[in-house]
Amino acid sequence: MVEVEVQNESDQTQKKVQFIAVPRIGEGVRLIDERGFKASYDVLDVWYQEAEFGGVWTPYIHVRKTP
Repeated sequence: MVEVEVQNESDQTQKKVQFIAVPRIGEGVRLIDERGFKASYDVLDVWYQEAEFGGVWTPYIHVRKTP
């Protein structure tokens, strides 16, 4: 499992979610929305940042609710 930081453009939130694999740009993912229901989101961007303790890269994704 890979822990990914999800930055949600639709409701301006950030949370960590575990995935089997890091989603790619353009893929759809199902996440729990702000009301507690599952919703479809499009992956807009994927990037990695080096963690504070060094040598480990943390994945981040930027998503937006599918219209």
